[in-house]
This record gives sequence, C-alpha cells and structure tokens, in this order.
Amino acid sequence: AFGDNTLGQRSALIGSTNLIAVAAGAWHDLGLDADGRVSAWGDNASGQCNVPASLTNALAIAAGGYHSLALRANGSVIAWGADDYGQTSVPAGLGPVVGIAAGTWHSVALRADGTVAVWGDNTFGQANQPAGLAGVAAIAAGGNHTLALKTNGTVVAWGENTDAGGNVAGQSSVPFGLTNVVAIGAGEYHSLAVRGDGSVVAWGDNSQGQTSPPAGLTHVVAAAGGGAHSVALEADGTVAAWGADWSGQCDVPPTLAPGSGIAAGDFHTVVLLA
Repeated sequence: AFGDNTLGQRSALIGSTNLIAVAAGAWHDLGLDADGRVSAWGDNASGQCNVPASLTNALAIAAGGYHSLALRANGSVIAWGADDYGQTSVPAGLGPVVGIAAGTWHSVALRADGTVAVWGDNTFGQANQPAGLAGVAAIAAGGNHTLALKTNGTVVAWGENTDAGGNVAGQSSVPFGLTNVVAIGAGEYHSLAVRGDGSVVAWGDNSQGQTSPPAGLTHVVAAAGGGAHSVALEADGTVAAWGADWSGQCDVPPTLAPGSGIAAGDFHTVVLLA
C-alpha cells in the first residue's frame, strides 16, 4: 500500500497473506483470504474494522466510507460499521446476491437475477435506481453515486452529479456512445470504465486530473477510484495511478511486483500482489 497512513490504512495486519482480494474505504482496508476469512485494518472509529466473529465463507468484500460489507458463499450479505443512514442495515429478503459495492454512506448489492438493490443514504438519489434496471453484470459505488454495468456492455449511473463545491462534475452522466465495457469503478466524484480493448474511459470531476488517464495506458483489466485519484491494473500485473498525489497515493513503487488486485481509498492505494 502507498499514500496516506495517518490511521494505519497502509499497515496490513501481520498474517494478511494468502489473500485473494482487497478493498479500500475512506480510511480503512479489508482483505479476503482464500479460506473465506476477512481481515480489516485502519480507521475503526465506527467499528468498520470489527469483522463479525461469525463471518465465514466470504466470497467478496466491499469497503465504504466508514462501513464494510462481505458477501458469503450462500448469497447473503453481512455489513458492519457506521449505520448513520442505514447503510449496514441489510434489507430482509434481499435474495441470492452475487456482487456488492459500498459508497461513502450507501451500500449496493447485485442479485443473481441481474437486478440491483441499494440502501443507506439517498440524499443525492444514489439509492434511486432507474425503473426497470435489469440485466446487470457488475456494480460500483462512488462517494454519493452508483454505477451498473449491463450484460450488453453499457453503463447506467445515478446519484450525485456535482463536486464538493456543488459545481456540476458529471460523474453520473455516462459519456454518449460508451459501449463494450467490461469493468467499472467509481471514486468520490468521478467514474471509470474499462473497455474490451483494454482502454480506460473516465468522467466526472477532473480537478486533480483523476479522469485523465495517462497516455500509453493499454491492456487494462480493472480500475478503481479514490478520493481524487484513479488506479488501473493491466493484464501483465502493472499498476498505474493518476490524479491527486498529495499523500503519495499515485507514487507506484518502481519495484512493485506484479499485482492481481487494486483498491483506492480517499488518500491511499492498495495493491494485492500476485
């Protein structure tokens, strides 16, 4: 991990090996072991690092601003941490879930039938998914907005469309003609999409260059958005980061071993090493 370490978000717990996934919240991180165990480190002011003792057989993890989510093998979702807006109050009867995402104050689940459920803060309409939304293959959650990738390669977005100053940023306004998308990511006020040709398309707030991917970035397989920076993982394990670098969150170590996963917090970046 690199970038800000004020609250220990770069200090993975001793023994955090055999990981298959990582997730980053505003100031905390999660790790998922191959045996389905979840570990957490960093800011714990809201209990977001207090992994429930009963949590086993996890298949996926997601970290929000101050809360955490885990998806279990039986399709159920477990949430813990801040619940100011009900973001950790998992709806009853959610049904079999195959994917999860977490924004600053809201949570998102992708059901096995391709529909989406959102709960938590709805101040900016981030929980008001478009009517009839179906055929969803992947989801992502930004600060106060939500993205859905459909099986036809198009992206749907809703929620906040302004930046921290209230100026129109456009993070929920999907670029016209965006197709052939295979992966998505979301930052505080910006959004990211990876196309089938390995290129990255980004939109929303660009005050720190977070939606201006570096030239020569190709063969990307995953993208993640942080507070005001973006991270991409290429097919060969190379990691690239751009945007705000106040805390060194874009200073990818030159000797970084090939990566197999990425995550971005407000001011830090986490890479899972292959």
